[in-house]
Amino acid sequence: MNNQTQGPARSRINAILDDNSFVEIGALVKARSTDFNLQEKDTPTDGVITGYGVIDGNLVYVYSQESAILNGSIGEMHAKKISNLYDLALKVGAPIIGLIDCAGLRLQEATDALNGFGEIYLKQSLGSGVIPQITAIYGKCGGGLALFPTLTDFTFMEEKDARLFVNSPNALEGNYDSKLDTATAKFQSEEVGLVDFIGDEQSIAVGIRQLITMFPSNNEDDMSYDECNDDLNRLCSEIANVVGDTSIVLSNIADNNILVEVKANYGKSMVTGFIKLNGATIGAVANRCEIYDEEGKISEKFDAVITAEGAEKASEFITFCDSFGIPILTLTNAKGFEATIESEKKISKAVGKLTYAFANATVPKVNVIIGESLGSAYVTMNSKSIGADIVFAWTTASVGMMDSSMAVKIIYADEISKSDDPNSLISEKATKYKDLQSSVEAAASRGYIDTIIEAEDTRKYVIAAFEMLFTKREDRPAKKHGTV
Repeated sequence: MNNQTQGPARSRINAILDDNSFVEIGALVKARSTDFNLQEKDTPTDGVITGYGVIDGNLVYVYSQESAILNGSIGEMHAKKISNLYDLALKVGAPIIGLIDCAGLRLQEATDALNGFGEIYLKQSLGSGVIPQITAIYGKCGGGLALFPTLTDFTFMEEKDARLFVNSPNALEGNYDSKLDTATAKFQSEEVGLVDFIGDEQSIAVGIRQLITMFPSNNEDDMSYDECNDDLNRLCSEIANVVGDTSIVLSNIADNNILVEVKANYGKSMVTGFIKLNGATIGAVANRCEIYDEEGKISEKFDAVITAEGAEKASEFITFCDSFGIPILTLTNAKGFEATIESEKKISKAVGKLTYAFANATVPKVNVIIGESLGSAYVTMNSKSIGADIVFAWTTASVGMMDSSMAVKIIYADEISKSDDPNSLISEKATKYKDLQSSVEAAASRGYIDTIIEAEDTRKYVIAAFEMLFTKREDRPAKKHGTV
């Protein structure tokens, strides 16, 4: 244990870990460089505290940068301490948490510091998909250091003072801070989608602790299970009334109504997050077309479509879940893809990645169709055709090529143009088309839906499905990796 004077770096570690559990490694390491009068400066810990401890009994490794020592800048020994910590975490198979407050590259150490950056990038890359990696940004995180959160799994950012940027806002042509501060937590969480959670230091500590308890320690660990004290057959009588806001639906069906939503401020028409079902961690992906405020009123509305931002967010989340053996639950309510000029620039690629992520995942996959599920959007959202193991549908849902009225206008265009009462004809034909081609009964008759359920029974059905799929094994063609 370490009894040194508390600084921000050490206080942040203690706020995250269980009381008195932190063991420091490399406390006596100092900067090795003597250029530019560095030998005259005391550099205890070389500006980064490294070690290990536990969160709710789970082993984690932590490094925390101390801005009071050379502005927390990364030099040779600073980087070596972080790299060594990664080596330990990979050997043991435990998550690693990086607490960032750093001026960036240490200019006095030049290529030694650059080499240190590269060594950390390598360790982060090697650890990807092997151990969970979390970054929390408290101060500056700029330039090459901005790659740290992009190479880890989840990022927290202090909402007022933290800054994350590759290029400073002042360095962007035609920009200035008062116009658009691209380094703020708000911009990085809402516009970029790099930051998963924002808040003050206390909420960051609470959030990291909660997140760590949601997933396994490594890609071979299957211990992300808790004792469940919630009724497995609990009815969720209200979820049909809030079908538009699937964050509420997921909270209702989850053990103890707990949803840990990831990237809540980005791509809001898609919900991603972790829930527990019968004590087991489940990764949830759901379309959303409404957001309710604390008073139960609709505060935001979206078209029931898949957007490029939502698809990107979901595909990254699915890949994480599959890497760590976390089963995936989807709630589908999508009529199609966003249709705007701006969206058209990236929607195809983003949806392709989402489709690939679902198809490529070998963990148990359960889909619940809760609203309209139409066209290619239906296929993309974890349908049977791309590998879903079990598909449920609410009795109020629909599945088909397109809206029945639109389909009829195309199929019966000639008849409608000649009709004395086209509206009645459209209504008659649309009803017939819906019964034959767009109803959940029609989809179930062809085997595309396994069971049609009442909305209030969703919790017990998905729990039973995941229990049945617990020992799922799936062989795939041998390959090094995919290219999508």
